[in-house]
Order: sequence, then C-alpha cells, then structure tokens
Amino acid sequence: MTTITAAAPAARKPLYTSLFVQVLAALLLGIVLGIASPEFAVSLKIFSDAFLKLISMIVAPIVFCVVVHGIAGAGDLKKVGRVGVKALVYFEVMTTVALVVGLILAYAFGPGHGMNIDPTTLDANALGSYSGKAKELKGGGIGSFLLNVIPTTSFDALSRNDVLQVLFFAIIFGTSLALVGGEKGEKISSLIDALSTVLFRAMGLIVRVAPLGVLGAVAYTVGKYGVGSLKQLVSLVALFYVSVAIFVLGVLGGVMALAGLNILKFLSYLREELTIVLATASSDAVLPQVMRKLERLGVKDSVVGLVIPTGYSFNLDAFSIYLTLAVVFIAQATNTPLSFGDLLVVLGVSLITSKGAHGVPGSAIVILAATLNAVPSIPAIGLVLVLSVDWFIGMARALGNLIGNCVATVVVAAWEGDLDRAKAQHVLDGDELVDVTAG
Repeated sequence: MTTITAAAPAARKPLYTSLFVQVLAALLLGIVLGIASPEFAVSLKIFSDAFLKLISMIVAPIVFCVVVHGIAGAGDLKKVGRVGVKALVYFEVMTTVALVVGLILAYAFGPGHGMNIDPTTLDANALGSYSGKAKELKGGGIGSFLLNVIPTTSFDALSRNDVLQVLFFAIIFGTSLALVGGEKGEKISSLIDALSTVLFRAMGLIVRVAPLGVLGAVAYTVGKYGVGSLKQLVSLVALFYVSVAIFVLGVLGGVMALAGLNILKFLSYLREELTIVLATASSDAVLPQVMRKLERLGVKDSVVGLVIPTGYSFNLDAFSIYLTLAVVFIAQATNTPLSFGDLLVVLGVSLITSKGAHGVPGSAIVILAATLNAVPSIPAIGLVLVLSVDWFIGMARALGNLIGNCVATVVVAAWEGDLDRAKAQHVLDGDELVDVTAG
C-alpha cells in the first residue's frame, strides 16, 4: 500500500490531459458558441449524435460479456439469485422514497401555483407522437412490459441495444454456462473474458472523443433554446435540480454512509462520467466506463454486471422524482385539485410506469403521459407545459439516475459482502489512480 501511495504522485499526468478538464473546457466552449453564433452552434449537434452512436455501438456487447462472465465466474448460482433479489428490493425501496420526495417538494414549494393555465388554450399538436406512445404503453400494461423483456431473438436484442433484453439473455446464457462447467465451460468463459477486455479497450478509445460529444450537445442546446429559455418554467427546473441534489446528498449520502463511504468522495471519483452525462443528458454515454470504474473501486464484477444493467431500467431515482413533481406541477398550473386518493393513485401507477422507461424514445414525456392517464382529473394536455424544458430537466434526470445506480451497486455489494471496503476507501481518498481509458 505504501508503494502505491508513494508512486501515485509520480504517475500523475499534466492537467490538460485529464478527460474531466477536457470535457469541462468543451462544455464552456459550447456555451460560448451557443451565445455568440446560435446557427453554427446548432449545426454542431452532429458531434453529440456521433458520440452517442459510438457509445451505443458498444454498450450491448459489453453488458452481455460482463454479465455472462460475472455469473459464470461467481461459481454459486444461489449467490447470483440472492444478489438479484437484494438489488430488486433496494430498487423498489429507493423508487418509493424518490416518488415521495417529489410529492413532498412539489407541495412544499408549489412551482405551478399562480400560473393559472387554461387547458383549452394549450396546443394539443405539440404532443405529437408522445400521446400515441403513451396510449400504447398504458394499453399494454405490466403484462406487455414483462413480455417485452424477452427478446424475439438474441441477435435482435443486441442489434437494437435493448439493455433489458440483452440482460435477460445474458443471465440465461451465463447461468447455462455455469451449469455446463468443466473444460467446455471454461473455454467459453475465457473467450468471453478476453472479448470483454478488448471491448473495454475499444471503449477507452471512444471515450477520448467525449469532449467533442459534450461540445456538440451543449452548443446545440444553448444555440437552439437560448440562455433565457428557462424563464417561463425556471421554478420547476430549479426545484427539480434541488430535489435531485437533496436526494443524492441526503438519501443516497445516508445510504453510502451506512456502507462506510463518503458520497462526496464517490461523486468526485465519478466526476468525468457525471460531467459527460450532464452535458449529453444520456447515461448510456458512460455505462461501460462506469462499470469498469466500480470494479476498480473494489466491487465484485458479478455484482456490477447484474446491478448496473438492471438498474438502468428498474432503478430510475431522478426519473421517479420527476414523475410525481411534474404531475403535481401540472395540477397546480391548471388549478386542478388533487385528493389524497389521487395522490395514492399517482404513487401506485408511477411505481409501475417508471420501470423500463429507459430506452423509450422521448421516455420522460411518454411515461408521464401514461401516468397522467391514470388520473383523469388532471388534464393530460398539461404535458405541453413541460415540453419546452424537457432537455434541461433531462440533464439532471440522467445524472441522478446514474448516481442512483452507482450507489445501488456499492450498497448491494456491501450488503452481500462483495465490497472491498479498504480498497474502496483507498481509491476514494485518491491514493490510487484509476484510468479506465487505458482499458
């Protein structure tokens, strides 16, 4: 340990080579370009789209390899099942807490009060395809959602980058591989491990162009919507950011403390990934490197391989806060009274609709529409009120979801005894440098 600590300062690279510094510089440059030359800034969106496509290209195979290798390497299938059950229990508890936090803060600050919006004056055409998708989602119900978890073919799941379907197939494949065992099982397991190493190395190359992706995303946002685009709904946006901060530092910080770790040091450890997510409004952009960083932190790979991909669909903390906050905001803005029974319905429906929201095009609006359909007293057309700021809210939503999933992985690992606390503390204290871009 002494050797690592002493060697760390010598291994430090110049500040300008830090991915975090590069991403931060790109973010600031994007803001400047968006203000100075909006038309040119909007055209830079191609950088963001290209970066997200590059990440999307590699996410599914990495998830498959990590999950399969984690299950096959665990050796005890009962342990794998136990980790899965604990993760789901944790997800449900945190989702419920997040939904309640959204309700409490919405009533405490009343961001929609005083707007006095007449629903008949809102433009229904603005919802476009969102309402159609919401009706499909509502009509399918939980049965349709569960059926959708099963891929038509394994190749179809991989080609469409459906993380939940890839996870489902990977669990079956990994379990089968563990049951086969012996020489045949070892050969396949070694092959998948080698493939995983190559994929992570490729991910390291892709991540190096993250600053360009961030530049394109931020420049487009500022150029298209303008710095003053938040004026009308600034109270809702500000309250949501505050809500996410309270949940992360208060709720998740408390949970991390129980695991013996500091939430602020943990966030600092993930600062590069969090900056990318904040700028691109997409947690997909950092899924592979987050998984690798958690492994380097001291979390067993089998736990990382199960909890992170599952959490992307089942543990959307910030999204849950947004659901209840937005529902109450729309009710307040349109002067729609909500009974205690209505609130219970919102909570119950949100527990279901929030699952699987990740990966649905325009997921926030779609799921919010499906939730509102369950409470007829609230005019669904009120969705138009939040459309204009969905991107800005989406940045904090993606950020909160990612932090929630990372904390969930650490907590489940600690619960299961698969967290090397000494190593985690060592890494979070900065005594050991971790660079996932090196593969």
